[in-house]
Amino acid sequence: MCDDKRTYHRGGTAGDAVYGLGFIGAAIYFIGHAATFWLGVLGFLKALVWPAFLVYAALKALGLS
Repeated sequence: MCDDKRTYHRGGTAGDAVYGLGFIGAAIYFIGHAATFWLGVLGFLKALVWPAFLVYAALKALGLS
């Protein structure tokens, strides 16, 4: 008897690299402009969700939002 179970692993994509670099850049920007510790924490959280800000601004500029 042979169990022919194949496991496919998908590697990372270029989108992961773009998001990672964008996260680093956004974190540096938001934390660098923070006046207090808690604004720095808020900046870190904003850096995690920067694509949502980007999509919202793009949709708003296109008049779809």
